[in-house]
Amino acid sequence: MNKIVTIGVIGFTAERFYDALQAAAVDTLVDIRRRRAVRGREYAFANSQRLQAGLAERGIHYLHRLDLAPTNAIREAQAAADRAAGIARRQRVTLGPTFVATFEREVLANFDPQSLWDELPPNCQTVALLCVEREPAACHRSLVAERLRAAFGVPVEHLLPPEQEP
Repeated sequence: MNKIVTIGVIGFTAERFYDALQAAAVDTLVDIRRRRAVRGREYAFANSQRLQAGLAERGIHYLHRLDLAPTNAIREAQAAADRAAGIARRQRVTLGPTFVATFEREVLANFDPQSLWDELPPNCQTVALLCVEREPAACHRSLVAERLRAAFGVPVEHLLPPEQEP
């Protein structure tokens, strides 16, 4: 593995999502969502079976790592913090400190980065970590990416959807 990229679903069309993966030379996508579906017809491409088919058509290997998804309790704590701050989930730009601390303690502390490395296909060069949120700092994928960067010394790039056209 030479590089890690992260990508969220929100803000992408199917075409632009796959174009972004291909432009970044992603050969393996690691889905770190607990629920592998996204609400909204425009995001149906990211529902598990459709996503896996779309990736296979493009020669991109798919892995699901449920152990890297936040628990329902961790997600609910962030939702409560969002409600208290009057922020809609899709409008959040950063994770709350409680989410970060709990995710690090309950998920990342038990995660052996080598276990992911061992699961990657031979000659894997670029891994994409997939979740839902548009903003990397508002998503646990940035925390997982940082853990992998620290473990393997590989650069991390965050793929963002193109700006909305007026």
